[in-house]
Amino acid sequence: MFLLLQGGEVYTPEPIGKKDILTCNEKIIKIADKIKIPELPEIEVVNLNGYVVVPGFIDQHVHIAGGGGEGGPATRTPEVQLSNLTKGGITTVVGLLGADGITRNMTALLAKARALEIEGLTTYIYTGAYELPTRTLTNSVRSDLVIIDKVIGTGEIAISDHRSAQPTLEDLTKLAAEARVGGLLGNKPGIVHLHVGEGIRGLTPIIDIVKNTEIPITQFIPTHVNRISRLFEQAMEFIRMGGTVDLTSDIKPDENSKTALRPVDAIKKIIENQLPLDKITMSSDSNGSIPVFDVDKKLVKVMVGNATTLYRDLKTIIVQNVLPIEKAIKIITENVAKVLHIYPEKGCIKEKSDADFVILDSNLNISSVIARGNFMIKFGKLVKKGVFEDICN
Repeated sequence: MFLLLQGGEVYTPEPIGKKDILTCNEKIIKIADKIKIPELPEIEVVNLNGYVVVPGFIDQHVHIAGGGGEGGPATRTPEVQLSNLTKGGITTVVGLLGADGITRNMTALLAKARALEIEGLTTYIYTGAYELPTRTLTNSVRSDLVIIDKVIGTGEIAISDHRSAQPTLEDLTKLAAEARVGGLLGNKPGIVHLHVGEGIRGLTPIIDIVKNTEIPITQFIPTHVNRISRLFEQAMEFIRMGGTVDLTSDIKPDENSKTALRPVDAIKKIIENQLPLDKITMSSDSNGSIPVFDVDKKLVKVMVGNATTLYRDLKTIIVQNVLPIEKAIKIITENVAKVLHIYPEKGCIKEKSDADFVILDSNLNISSVIARGNFMIKFGKLVKKGVFEDICN
């Protein structure tokens, strides 16, 4: 099946003006000012005059098989549905486990990733959960990375959090070494994707490993770094050392976390401190629980992450003129693809890249979403649903 997108204002993420884009078999095969409509039996032609075309979004932190459970079984969050992701413009997703590695397991996570891929997205997973020793499929982080195609790293490993396993420096160093070698042998990034809580140690254990071992800083991706101001100060130091940090969308100051930074405010600080924007990514924590604890660490409320907050918060950065489209959009496209070692297949609009697009209207709202050359959403209409969406909703 061929798809010809005509006349959209294209950001690769770099702006290249109005272009036609021809795709076939999930790939971009030609980009030009004008492409003559080929005489083919199966070709769909779509006029995008007045629309903006950007790469499909990559969310590297989604609890695709559900998460939560900090308040007991009734607080386990549901699995993500296909349209939960596509409504947020997400065409590539990385699934993970969180605090609950008992009633959630790696086999279910892998199966859910395969299901979402069958339904049209591109999917990967991290092996593990909060605890150490962490959860795996083959009894080893290293062998998971070598043997299981979808495993690209380990996570989310919890540090500086009262829900973590309180890992020692030696524990974290050994885990990072396993991920490092597994990544090399499996030709994977071997990322250690770290949940960082509000504890006083913050990023100190990771910074110590980087300073005192041979493990490169690129092995670690700490997330939730905008959850509290003192952690974000450490995150900026981590960037100065050459590291990449991951913001979480939908974080904002409240009565329990007065110094939390909205993503737009975090980006403003990055700019003020003249730090490189290519060291920043953002993810949604979709379908994970958002627990609220009191001063005694007692659970008082549980909410659920939503994938649509990823672009909502990214759009705020654009409309407030903090960053232009081409720089802002990299935070959820090109930057993430490079961290995950899937660039230039993902995160950009180039010939031979995957045909993943988000089409924005004149108000920069999501109008259409194309994943692997197929419409998921078309001019505001949901055209592809998950297998059980109509039954479950």
